[in-house]
Parts: sequence; C-alpha cells; structure tokens
Amino acid sequence: MDPLPEFPLAVAGVRWRCLGLSQSDFLIELAESFALLLEGAREARERAYAPYSGFRVGAAVRMDGRIFTGANVENASYGATLCAERTAISAAVAAGHRSLGIVAISTDAADQADLGGRAPCGLCRQVISEFSAPGLLVLLDGGRGADGLSKGEAVPFELLLPWRFRFAK
Repeated sequence: MDPLPEFPLAVAGVRWRCLGLSQSDFLIELAESFALLLEGAREARERAYAPYSGFRVGAAVRMDGRIFTGANVENASYGATLCAERTAISAAVAAGHRSLGIVAISTDAADQADLGGRAPCGLCRQVISEFSAPGLLVLLDGGRGADGLSKGEAVPFELLLPWRFRFAK
C-alpha cells in the first residue's frame, strides 16, 4: 500500500497531521473550529462513564454548523454500552440535524498510540456514514507534545470506511 500523502497544519495551539488530504485553504479556514471541536471532545471524555474498561472516550460533532458532544456510557451488559460518537450524533439528530461535517474524538489512549487505538469502532463508523456530508473529516486527538501543544490527525472519513454500506433508495 502506498503511503498516504500528509502535511502538517499548526493553528490555534494545535499541530495537526493531515492524512490523505491535499494542502488547501479550506483546511486552514476550518482549523479554528478543529481546535474548538478537539476541546469539546476532551471535555466530554472527562464526563464519560467507564467503570468496566476504564477507557474514556469523548466526541464532538459539527452538524449543520452546530456542535454537539457525547461521551461513552458503559453498562454491565456490554452490548448496552453507548459509544461517544453515537451519543453525540444521537443528540444532534434529536435536535433535528442530519448533515455531519466534522467528527472529533478524544480517548484515554496514550499520546503515542497509533491511529487504530484512537479511531472510531466499526459500528460508530457505520453510524457516522449514515449522516456524513461529502468531504467529512475525522479529527483524532493525539494528546500533547513534549512542548505542551496539542496534536492530532485530520483524516477524511472515506479512508476509515471506504466501502461503506449504503441503502439504495
């Protein structure tokens, strides 16, 4: 597999590694909202209920220009556990929104964890797909660098679920 194109983007105190994207003005314009979404995901992570796994996850989504947050809510019956991404999307849908433009995810994974330890699970990817607008971006929190600045990755959703199921109408 060929390596993904990538470039760095440093804005609003956050260093992003943009994967699978070409450098363009639209990313620079969005960078301010990237920082807000990252902060929202981190705050939501702090409110997570994770007594079984101890692995807290927070998500912030931007739908139709509004930001909604969610946290994972575990349950002793593991199948009843709610993921942060689905919680945030459900809140937005309940408020009448349907067009998902950006998803930010913050986890308790170590700062040096690979993308697989910070990316949404398969079920969340399919739910994200249901509401994704064209060009949907996923922001993955990478913690803080040695210099104290936040860091993370910006990834096109299409790279996370390239052949997603879609209902043909």
